[in-house]
Amino acid sequence: MASSGDSVPAISSLAGAQDRPRRVVVKVGTTLLTGGHDMLDRDYMAVLASQLIATRRAGWEVVLVTSGAIAAGRARLTLERGGKDISGKQMLAAVGQSLLMRDYDALFSPQGTTVAQTLLTKRDLRSRVGYLNARNTLLGLLDYGVLPIVNENDVVAVDELLSRDGFGDNDTLSAMVASLVDAGLLILLTDIEGLYTADPRDDPAARLVRDVYQVDKELERLAGESSSDQGTGGMRTKLEAARIAITSGITVQIAPGKAPNVVPRLLAGDHVGTRFHPATSHAEARQRWILSALGYHAAIHIDPGAVTALVSRGRSLLPVGVRTVQGPFQRGETVAIVGPDRTNLACGLASYASDEIERIKGQRSSRIASVLGHTYGDAVVHRNNLVLLPEATGSVSTEEE
Repeated sequence: MASSGDSVPAISSLAGAQDRPRRVVVKVGTTLLTGGHDMLDRDYMAVLASQLIATRRAGWEVVLVTSGAIAAGRARLTLERGGKDISGKQMLAAVGQSLLMRDYDALFSPQGTTVAQTLLTKRDLRSRVGYLNARNTLLGLLDYGVLPIVNENDVVAVDELLSRDGFGDNDTLSAMVASLVDAGLLILLTDIEGLYTADPRDDPAARLVRDVYQVDKELERLAGESSSDQGTGGMRTKLEAARIAITSGITVQIAPGKAPNVVPRLLAGDHVGTRFHPATSHAEARQRWILSALGYHAAIHIDPGAVTALVSRGRSLLPVGVRTVQGPFQRGETVAIVGPDRTNLACGLASYASDEIERIKGQRSSRIASVLGHTYGDAVVHRNNLVLLPEATGSVSTEEE
């Protein structure tokens, strides 16, 4: 389950594996952002921003998952402890979210980093269409060099605010986002060193758990609740986030958010806090996820040129390469991609519904908007949402004209 040893691979090598990009998700919660008070700690925000800017300059793509909107709203409305009910929290979040983003923009923009507000809910990411929309947006932002700043959409997330298993100050959200963007590493910044064998505030004999290979009942027993009443998180929600992430093949690090230069140190290989090791690669986990939803009725049959583009060149599937469509299926559903000899070459998430692909098949991507009256992009199945199957090996030479 866990280990207190310190002989482990560097995070820089784990997160930079060949099956995933140098991409990290960093989550910061309310306790760190407020210092335990009722307003944002802008000095700490500046320190965090400088670390993330340095991380980007070192060649990493960064997604920040943040809390703090409710605290910012409470400070603006000068409510000391008000807004405790659901509607009150939603009101405070609505006021505070723009203030939170204003502060982040003021920190990142002068250093040449553009930030983008992204509000999500658990329901968004459990929906196939919502998942596809969020994934395409976040990956597009990263491609343009933008730093996405993600927060829970508290204004509409009534179920999450009411539920006992809600995001937990965005811990679970950060794990879902890490999987969404194919991150190699998730860093959960907290107000203590990491996971301990007991609560270090009460037990001086508590020892730091340095490495975890499985989140089990013994580990859950060790997890204590946060001392803060501003966030809804704690070590239990961080364990659940770690479970989600390592199941997706993502390394997780729980680390002290106020340790000097903690994010760059972690990426350089320093072992700070508690590290959770995945048992599988992210590529394998994602392939299983896509394949698990594959139905026999949904397929796109492609021509030899498209086979070459997909298998040999790692390209997206464009409408010009589509011959026939087997459906029905909706946008965001998993479809099989079939070659001219009826071999299943790949599967992926459809960017268009079957009836839409039927209308644009064989045409250039530039014609999509004029034919459909709208567009979700140039690809029928984007390469970011596509998994090649073993059967694709050797198919190019036999399919090319």
